[in-house]
Amino acid sequence: MKKKLSYRDKLLELAYIYNVKEIQEYVKRRKNLTTGQIELILKKNKIIIPKEFKTSFIKENFVKPISRLKTNINDFKEEKIKDKNRFFRRVENYKHDTTRKVNHGILNIWRGLGTIGFNFLNVIPKLGKTITQFFGNLFTDVFNSIYNQQIDQKSARNVIIGFFAIAGVATAILAGINTYKNFDFSKKKLETKKIETEIKKPEPKIKKETKKLETKIKKETKKPDLKVKKETKKPELKVKRNNVAEVILPDLNLKTETVIQLFEDVDYDLRKVRNEKLVKPIYFTQFPRDLDNLQSVQLKKETFIKIVLPLIVAENEKILDDREKLKNLLEKKFTSDAEKQWLRQKLLEYKVKKGDLKELMFRMDMIPVSIALAQAAKESGWGTSRFALEGNAIFGQWTWDGQGIAPLKRDGDKNHKILKFPILRASVKAYKNNLNTHKSYSKFREKRQQLRSKNKNITGLALTETLKNYAQTGSEYTKILNQIITQNRLSDFELVKLVNSVKQIELNS
Repeated sequence: MKKKLSYRDKLLELAYIYNVKEIQEYVKRRKNLTTGQIELILKKNKIIIPKEFKTSFIKENFVKPISRLKTNINDFKEEKIKDKNRFFRRVENYKHDTTRKVNHGILNIWRGLGTIGFNFLNVIPKLGKTITQFFGNLFTDVFNSIYNQQIDQKSARNVIIGFFAIAGVATAILAGINTYKNFDFSKKKLETKKIETEIKKPEPKIKKETKKLETKIKKETKKPDLKVKKETKKPELKVKRNNVAEVILPDLNLKTETVIQLFEDVDYDLRKVRNEKLVKPIYFTQFPRDLDNLQSVQLKKETFIKIVLPLIVAENEKILDDREKLKNLLEKKFTSDAEKQWLRQKLLEYKVKKGDLKELMFRMDMIPVSIALAQAAKESGWGTSRFALEGNAIFGQWTWDGQGIAPLKRDGDKNHKILKFPILRASVKAYKNNLNTHKSYSKFREKRQQLRSKNKNITGLALTETLKNYAQTGSEYTKILNQIITQNRLSDFELVKLVNSVKQIELNS
């Protein structure tokens, strides 16, 4: 069976029939001529192209350029939309920064006035003693003299006015001196208190290609509500740098009361996070084991969210950073050996076969924060389940061959386990890989890509219906997720970023 020739091959065959040496020389030197160039050479040699070739000629010279033009126009529109989103984001950030600075300035002024007022009040007792000792007798004599009419009323009035004038001036002078003396001291006191309450950034120590930082938490004044033994060793804080200054709290079996106090010391408030869309990179390696002992359900939920939220946001920022890097590599004509090695690692991580970079871009994307928080709360019982406490398993992922914890109420015909992890962040990373690679969640990825292509926000409520396969209950499971997201206002955390991010990335760009 004769192979069907393309339009270009037909032109080359025509050149050989008419013995066009120019084209033959190009072919011998292995120089690839375009279809248009071959046509021009044939026309130059006065060779008529048969009419049966015309269809391919139109396709090559008209249809394809028009399609390329459409693609360029669409790319230009996308770039303009992204530029517009970046501008609005910058305006929003500037607004938030300005608001914070103004509030901070007003607060400092108010504190300064309070300090002056307290210092003024502190001066009054000292002045009282001085006035009593120094002017007591004079004051008594003056009023006795007035009463006995030993001096005239005009002189007495002048003496009294002069007395109160001297007392007022002396009070103002002493208050100013006292304020000046105590100003630096109060400032240092505030700075010391701030240093003691915040977790210090430790000095770097290189070990096995990972920067680890050790620091010591300065022992604060013992508070009655916290039971801390004097002989307890000061914990070491390991800080890992990954685009942000991360503070990883070690496995210390911290009590819930201590965790709550830590959040207060570093001013970690969910109301601020909701308003400012910023969260501090404090990473716990495990949940406190007495979290379920809290009487307040609301406080229990808030503590859980404060622990899990930075882990999810950090993982999303890493994904978006990788996505941006992949996009830049796709636009490059040549890649270095290091870039090729990075691509091989990502293809393996996202389980993409045959080097399909388009599929890799499709899978390499963020997980909505609200969905991650809702699933973590549902699968871990808000951080109180046996799997969460014993194996740092936040999302209840099954395993048949890895290390895991066997469920107590497992059916006799099943042999699965709940996958366990050394730290909480490892569980978050495994959850991300599960949603981005497993065939059961292909609809989740397709819906996410549709939202991104339409330049819509990638939100949890828009994607919960695609997670029916995550649990055996199916649609009932997605209803529960929607309920958790709505009741706990988890959608407020969709656009949250890490504080002090080195690279500002829009979560929905």
